[in-house]
Amino acid sequence: MRIGRSWAWGGLVLAVAAFYLAGFDRYLSFDFLREQQATLAAFRADNPLLAPALFVGVYIAVTALSLPGAAVMSLAGGALFGLWTGVLLVSFASSIGATLAMLVARFLLREAVSRRLGPLLKRIDEGIARDGAFHLFALRLVPIFPFFVVNLALGLTRMPARSFYWVSQLGMLPGTVVYLNLGTRLGEITSLQGLVSPGLLLSLALLGVFPLLARQGLRMWRLRRRYAAWSRPARFDYNLLVIGAGSGGLVSAYIAAATQARVALVEQARMGGDCLNHGCVPSKSLLRAAHLMAEIRAAGRFGLKDAQAEVDFPAVMARVAATVDAIAPHDSVARYTALGVDCVQGTARLLTPWTVEVQTAEGPRVLSAAQIVIATGARPSVPPLPGLDAVGYLTSDTVWSLTQLPRRLVVLGGGPVGCELAQAFARLGAQVVIVQQGERLLPREDPEVSALLRKRFAREGIAVLTDCTALACEEHAGEKTLLLDFEGREQRLPFDELLVAVGRTPNTDGLGLAALGIPLTPQQTIASDEFLATNLSNIFVCGDVAGPFQLTHAASHQAWYAAVNALFGGLRRFRADYRAVPWCTFTDPQVARVGLSETEARAAGVAFEVTRYDLADLDRAIADGETTGFVKVLTPPGSDRILGVTLVGADAGELIAEFTLAMTHGLGLNKILGTVHLYPSRAEANKYAAGLWKRAQVTRGQRQVLAAWHRWQRGEAPLSALVKALPALWRARERGE
Repeated sequence: MRIGRSWAWGGLVLAVAAFYLAGFDRYLSFDFLREQQATLAAFRADNPLLAPALFVGVYIAVTALSLPGAAVMSLAGGALFGLWTGVLLVSFASSIGATLAMLVARFLLREAVSRRLGPLLKRIDEGIARDGAFHLFALRLVPIFPFFVVNLALGLTRMPARSFYWVSQLGMLPGTVVYLNLGTRLGEITSLQGLVSPGLLLSLALLGVFPLLARQGLRMWRLRRRYAAWSRPARFDYNLLVIGAGSGGLVSAYIAAATQARVALVEQARMGGDCLNHGCVPSKSLLRAAHLMAEIRAAGRFGLKDAQAEVDFPAVMARVAATVDAIAPHDSVARYTALGVDCVQGTARLLTPWTVEVQTAEGPRVLSAAQIVIATGARPSVPPLPGLDAVGYLTSDTVWSLTQLPRRLVVLGGGPVGCELAQAFARLGAQVVIVQQGERLLPREDPEVSALLRKRFAREGIAVLTDCTALACEEHAGEKTLLLDFEGREQRLPFDELLVAVGRTPNTDGLGLAALGIPLTPQQTIASDEFLATNLSNIFVCGDVAGPFQLTHAASHQAWYAAVNALFGGLRRFRADYRAVPWCTFTDPQVARVGLSETEARAAGVAFEVTRYDLADLDRAIADGETTGFVKVLTPPGSDRILGVTLVGADAGELIAEFTLAMTHGLGLNKILGTVHLYPSRAEANKYAAGLWKRAQVTRGQRQVLAAWHRWQRGEAPLSALVKALPALWRARERGE
């Protein structure tokens, strides 16, 4: 492919150069057409079949090579063949030529542009897939946009050639008719500049803009119909009303208050949402205690004798609760009230697009707001497992109520939550079994990550049953068991506590969405556009209830877009940017990722190269005795642009930040390699991964030239040997070596 592209570039450059060097450009001038009109007309009369065939062939070639002269050719078509025959010939020739020009641009330029502007080009492709035909039609109707520029620009996208052809033929037809009609009156035209009057240009421009205006008008009409069932209040209590005081809701309210808007924040439970009360904060506090216990058990590896500790589980859980209490003031009613937010305790339900009924302890209240943000989060999913309610179960919401360490704990689900809590309880002394319906742990990560974590779990005594289906829960004589389908046989797994960690369900019940006609997605999140607006343009969503992520920091990220678009969308709207959203599973070793995994890239058909650096070679990891893990970076072939990074090891959640920064701001591995990293530090792993990538980019031909250069410098070979090595460099490059 690379060799073919090089030959194509060479052929194109030679063809264009020959065109100008041979003086063929004068044959496509207005003056030549005027001078030779009679001769051309005679040729057309003597050759009724050959003349139109030659005309169409030349027109296609001129257009395909993006040469100047299409306007003159159109005039010639009218002058030689008359209006309707000329329109027929020019319409097909111009559309075929434009399509060829588009395909040439795609073949020559798209790969190079994709390497440098991959995320941007992906968003453009998504827009083209959605509205490309519509916008191309509008551009074709407006003659002020050079058609060759449109051809080249669309060649960089994934618009199908068939769609490009028929939309171009239809869109260019009005302009073709105008030029062909002028061509029939060629004798009356004195110059090319005076061909089209300003009034005609304006009319064609308005014709091109009309579809855009019509579409906008249709959108506004449909929006008015959606709102027709309700009366918009003349005045509002608030500029913004936020439902839900988790991460997304808190950030939305904070932004609104900071911009001097009047804002209300409604929360039915505790401020801070799941992250503070049931998720990130308590789980990481528990993991810290478990990690410390694991380090004490491994103290002998570091020459520490007789190190031992006894787990006081009630004290561990008391510290977890104390950690939540210590952080709670950051998300408290007092803090947000001081910021200017009206905090309302109660359950919210939408009555109209602008009014919300809140059931409070004092009775119902109806609040109105010009804009609304829904940030109600999600709750643990509970499967319809027979007998589950009878035996009792824990979730990530309720596990924090434990005061005694379970002797036997079964964890249903091998995702991030299940893996984190399973390892924590195992390190604190519980016998833990993970039951995973899928074929491996952490199914969103690459198989090698799953295998590495499973191996670590086995070393720590955690049993993992994969491809295992839970059938029912039973209790006999005080003994709780989980009935399983494992390896084709029914088996019973006894337990003292069962932790259900099979995912989370968005909180949409009771919000009144159906009454307002706000749809849900197949994933049960609230449907929204790229600006996080629902089908009612003043109601926005963020966080778990919006999808596609279920991450605290992703909710905060979305909250900025939701709040700013809600408050200032009339001036400017911002598309939510998901180019570089990192996440981390805080097991030991930690598993962090940003961008594509190798599995995802392969499934999407994305071309990539893999660079992997093992932490076993990192000085700091060796000194710390934590050499398990690796840094794996995906890049396009021949480019340092980062497609995705998987990082496994100690502090992976911290180390991933450098790659997230690089991807967000378009920095490649060369920039990371050129950044000074502290020694000895774990962050050096990122630099070493970049170094491995750089070394792999040195081609065989380059190595040959470098070797010849150094031999010449040492006086071991003449300068001619270096010169002779240069052709080898080109040949190796063409072969990808």
